[in-house]
Amino acid sequence: MTEESSKDGQKELLKQLKLSLRLDMDEDDDLLQLYLDTATAYIQGAVGDETSKFWQLESVKALFRTALIAQATGYYTARTSLSNIPMSPVNMSVNSIVGQLRGRYATYLERMEG
Repeated sequence: MTEESSKDGQKELLKQLKLSLRLDMDEDDDLLQLYLDTATAYIQGAVGDETSKFWQLESVKALFRTALIAQATGYYTARTSLSNIPMSPVNMSVNSIVGQLRGRYATYLERMEG
């Protein structure tokens, strides 16, 4: 993947996150990108990141993108809590997707070793 296509991918992911959050403004773009970067590190750390080829598999891309958007959305909506209701920055859909990705990652590693 070239640096230019990577930047285009980041712009598209940011656009999708803003659509998910129903944001039209650009003022929070740096913050949103930080949340996407943090979500990436969280999800890859939870699943495994020994090989970057896994994250490029077609069967993984959509799940990964969905988990990134869900996790970054959680970070954004929970950035300041003014209520007495505790908020968790990790939601159930992200946990579900991480579980699926862990299984696929284990299978991928077995195939690569075998």
